[in-house]
Amino acid sequence: MSRTAKIVNRCLVSFVRLSTVIGVVCVGACSEPPEPVAKPDSRPVKLFTVDAGVGNEIRRFPATIQASKRAELSFRVPGQLAELPVREGDMVDKGQVIARLDPTDFEITLEDRKAAFENAERNFARAEELIGSGSISQLDYDRMEAEFRSTRAALSQAQTNLDYTTLRAPFRGRIARRYVDNFEEVIGKQKVVYLQDTDELDVIIAMPESVVRSVQATPEDELSVAAAEESAAAAVRAMASFDDHPDTSFALTVKEIATQADTDTQTFRVAFSMPQPEEFTVLPGMTAQVEVDFAGLMVKDSVTWVPARAVQADASLSARVFVLDEADMVVRGRAVTTGRMSGSMIEVLSGLQGGEEIVAVGAEYLSDGMKVTRLATGEQAMPREEEKLGPSDA
Repeated sequence: MSRTAKIVNRCLVSFVRLSTVIGVVCVGACSEPPEPVAKPDSRPVKLFTVDAGVGNEIRRFPATIQASKRAELSFRVPGQLAELPVREGDMVDKGQVIARLDPTDFEITLEDRKAAFENAERNFARAEELIGSGSISQLDYDRMEAEFRSTRAALSQAQTNLDYTTLRAPFRGRIARRYVDNFEEVIGKQKVVYLQDTDELDVIIAMPESVVRSVQATPEDELSVAAAEESAAAAVRAMASFDDHPDTSFALTVKEIATQADTDTQTFRVAFSMPQPEEFTVLPGMTAQVEVDFAGLMVKDSVTWVPARAVQADASLSARVFVLDEADMVVRGRAVTTGRMSGSMIEVLSGLQGGEEIVAVGAEYLSDGMKVTRLATGEQAMPREEEKLGPSDA
């Protein structure tokens, strides 16, 4: 047998063996079809607990403490400090001396202005005697009168500047901070000390705009602005507590309510006032928790805010949510009436009583009576098998 024939013969044998193997594999594959993937018995969903009615009316906010009366004191004139008798933490009474400047230059200026004024005063007195007889002209008389008035104003200013060399406390309080040391040169309006009255405290909170929108507005034609603000303040009840004294609460009085939102945080500043507690000391800069009861101001027909994704349309395009029946772990569709939207939240006006668990993520894949499980953190809701198919596959 030639060499070429032997090669051809070997190739034919290899081909026959490969065909036999492929045929066996195909027969085995055809005889054992793959098991179908079982559909899940329940569908994982993310749930949202609807606030009860009290949850809408009572809100809790973090707060910061400020002194009710506070002022950064400074001299109106420049000079060198000659006396600074107060230290940080000292209590001072109203009118007590905080600091003094060296008055020498101001006293010299005062003497010069006094001499100029006395001379102008005498000249003007003579002019008044001579103007009647025509001994001086009206022009000279007017010039002397103007000089008299000018020097009198300059004398008054010099006396005032001398008085400004003494810095006094405008109210009773405590020196919270001292910015300068004695014998330093200071300029006008430079901060010298920070004075606080801690007998009365301000409790400041930032109110979100979602809460403000839930507050019922008062028609302008019924009350004046002042009366409306007073009525709103009287309807709000607030209590403050502190982390290290959680069992003790203090009643607050509304002091100020901002009507312009902060441009950075989109919140409204609300200030309450409270007296200094007798049980312990509260200082400016500390934090507190404020519980505010808006029962007298809340819109009565507003139930709560829920995630907008929780509200779906039924066959008639009416709004509904899926409420969890925890006993059987199935969801039931419930019709709701919706109101305003705020970001990712929507207001539900009716249909929910509060306390229900509704589907917040995955509601678009559910139907009435479907079994569900609570979605673990980090998972996503699974679409139904029929919704995975495209239009051509259905």
